[in-house]
Amino acid sequence: MAGARTAQATRFVAERLNADFGFYLSDQRTLAQRQSPWQHIEVFENPQFGRVMRIDGCFMTSERDEFFYHEPMVHLPAIAHAGVRRALVVGGGDGGAAEELLKLPGIEQVVLAELDGEVIAMAREWLGAIHRGAFDDPRLQVRLGDARALLAEGRERFDQIVLDLTDPFGPAVELYTVEFYAACRRALNPGGVLSLHLGSPIHLHETLTRIAASVRAVFPVFRPYLQYVPLYGTLWCMAMASDSTDPARLTAAEVDAHLAVRGIGDLQLYNGAVHHALLAQPNFVRALLARPAEPLRSGDTLAEVRDPAELPPVTVSTG
Repeated sequence: MAGARTAQATRFVAERLNADFGFYLSDQRTLAQRQSPWQHIEVFENPQFGRVMRIDGCFMTSERDEFFYHEPMVHLPAIAHAGVRRALVVGGGDGGAAEELLKLPGIEQVVLAELDGEVIAMAREWLGAIHRGAFDDPRLQVRLGDARALLAEGRERFDQIVLDLTDPFGPAVELYTVEFYAACRRALNPGGVLSLHLGSPIHLHETLTRIAASVRAVFPVFRPYLQYVPLYGTLWCMAMASDSTDPARLTAAEVDAHLAVRGIGDLQLYNGAVHHALLAQPNFVRALLARPAEPLRSGDTLAEVRDPAELPPVTVSTG
């Protein structure tokens, strides 16, 4: 019929969180995709989240919700430290964690240890709203390769380490082990802080408890904290660890005062009240973290976390 509108097909991409739970996004326009030696990387546009990066079928970050993840990962541990001058990001090829670290006053160098240079290349080209030019900041030093080798050398020390990693399956599991956390502790200056993610208390119970047990086996101070990350579709658990620095000692007023004195602005989520809200634990999370759990050792695997390529494909039905 003349003048009739032609229906435009919409592609949907889904992520399976476990056998019975997942979610989908519409892919309005695929901007780029590459197969690196390690993984498949794609960037697409979504009306809700803007540009989205997906790696091996898992949603990693987006323009419009990255602050839900990057701000707590960086600023909750950093605000408790006397003054971060040198930091290490392991993973984090999208540049979001590095961009937050570069907001800290007195920061002299951020080392970004990323295994896959293609992630950085894709982020530089397509995710400027996330890294905000961090890759061009002279204080950022990119080092391609396995972070375990960098830490094993034992020559460098950091005030803050951010483990911004992919999910713990395949080779990535080695970055969630007692041995790796011990290497991180050796690389931290006295009072230095480490942050990481533990997984979700909604659908990754064993993963959360075993990673938590691994960190506790190495660090005397361990503070888990919770954040809902829209792109991850669920409540997410992060944690910070240290030999002596404890963010729970700060009042909300002290956090806000530190932010003001240090001139840290342009934050969409983090402030003094949120600092304490993040550290608050619902009873079911307290119970999870109180469960006895075996720390992860080199060579171990996590049964809950599967490579998406090993799982049956997800079909999104719109009818």
